[in-house]
Amino acid sequence: MRILVVNVNTTESMTESIAAQARAVAAPGTEIVGLTPFIGADSVEGNFESYLAAIGVLDRVLAYDEPYDAVVQAGFGEHGQEGLKEVLEVPVVDITDAAAHLACLLGYRYSVVTTLDRAVPLIEERLMLGGVADHCASVRASGLGVLELEGDQDVVLAAITDQAVRAIKEDGAEVLVLGCGGMAGLDAAVREATGAPTVDGVAAAVKLAESLVNLGLKTSKVRTYAPPRPKTVVNWPLHRLLQR
Repeated sequence: MRILVVNVNTTESMTESIAAQARAVAAPGTEIVGLTPFIGADSVEGNFESYLAAIGVLDRVLAYDEPYDAVVQAGFGEHGQEGLKEVLEVPVVDITDAAAHLACLLGYRYSVVTTLDRAVPLIEERLMLGGVADHCASVRASGLGVLELEGDQDVVLAAITDQAVRAIKEDGAEVLVLGCGGMAGLDAAVREATGAPTVDGVAAAVKLAESLVNLGLKTSKVRTYAPPRPKTVVNWPLHRLLQR
């Protein structure tokens, strides 16, 4: 089985970290291929960058010319998975949906700890679209920018843990969700510090993708995610214009 794990930003080191976490949880025999978009921002922290990332991710996946069995979109609260589901036959799993659905299995209410405050509305909207907002106690911002997650890990963990503890004490959260692909691999440390189950979206998405493939399940093409109607799309795909 081969799973494409696509970073939504263009920072290669973050793609490598995300792919490493994906490989750490993947079953024997599952190959993880980490992909970085050819276009986009080095970090995705708002609507403009998120919409740009949606195009970049779609283009990057279409440029991959080897067989694969599933795609994981490794951006928390970002746009784009719907387009992937239309054009691909294989399962597409977004880390936001994967983490939230698993969190709902582990407790009555969960909280998301993300990066900057401006990302909170995007995540809240994504949770509503995914049908998992009713059990979300809160979405809290750690105050860290996405690229700061690659800095001093003691500082990073302290900021995330502080909001995680507040979510439990003040918001009634029973389960915690790490709200950024760049937080991949920090779940064990947060779980130890808080005593609450902590879900890493990258790990959750990889395991759900494996399950869908093993069960022979694919995205429904009956209505919402039916293939796009044939028409002329100017200057698409981008990777051909960029000669990638």
